[in-house]
Amino acid sequence: MLTQIKGLHHVTSMAADAQENNDFFTKTLGLRRVKKTVNFDAPDVYHLYYGDETGSAGTVMTYFPFPHIAKGNRGAGEVAETVFSVPRGSLGYWKERFAGKGLTGLAEDEAFGEKRLRFLGPDGDGFALTEVDGDARLPFSNGGVPMSEGVHGFHGVTMRLRDGGATSELLTFMGYEAVDRRGDLTRYAIKGGNGADFVDLEVLPGSPAARQGAGSVHHVAFAVENRAAQAEVRKALIDTGYGVTPVIDRDYFWAIYFRTPGGVLFEIATNEPGFNRDEDTAHLGEALKLPGQHAHLRDRIEEILPPIVD
Repeated sequence: MLTQIKGLHHVTSMAADAQENNDFFTKTLGLRRVKKTVNFDAPDVYHLYYGDETGSAGTVMTYFPFPHIAKGNRGAGEVAETVFSVPRGSLGYWKERFAGKGLTGLAEDEAFGEKRLRFLGPDGDGFALTEVDGDARLPFSNGGVPMSEGVHGFHGVTMRLRDGGATSELLTFMGYEAVDRRGDLTRYAIKGGNGADFVDLEVLPGSPAARQGAGSVHHVAFAVENRAAQAEVRKALIDTGYGVTPVIDRDYFWAIYFRTPGGVLFEIATNEPGFNRDEDTAHLGEALKLPGQHAHLRDRIEEILPPIVD
């Protein structure tokens, strides 16, 4: 069993409109845009990162806004819901805030003894806020949401699968433990994590297969402290039979990827070097930053990318 994984690192999804996506995360959820860069493989498309003050691992939601992308179809083989942690007693504030901003899909319920407010993002993305007692992570203080109600970071994700057996074995190998089961949902938790400590598996054998598009999660990333820990995880996964990519430099972290038995793409990402490697912390997410291989295309890229008004 692996011991290097310390919870979630980030969740990456796809959107249809960069401005709408930026407004939702910064003006509705009150997160900080910590990086404005481009897709490594498609530099005419933004890669936008939102999180806490510094973009700590376990707080960062990232997006590829592809203009004119078709909407995704929900189903099995995907991350169906991304869950954020908020302070106990804050759901009333959020329900009123979301209603005032016209969000859809609002529903209050309880999962594993935790009060939860579920809602949809601009592209039909599945989200929830869960009240958590004692989350020591600090919300972003300048996002228009009082810190007493603010988002601490991720609580976890829910994966929807037709069969959870092999994915359950994988999560156990990665250091997660099954801690509760309610109907179709099984909760897995990592000990000593970064606060983004839960993966819930929802097993629905008859569910149609998901089709990715706007509103779909592209991949979910798990955090390791450094490259040495990542190398240990990579070797262990390969030895177990998984096809894992070489290490890829993503400027703000190093990444490896592999496909899970249930079809979800997993990434293992390092906490180093962080989002302040090319911007002062006070000015994170302000300037357009380009990967080195695309720097010579700056003039053309700036022409193509739609402006984002903050």
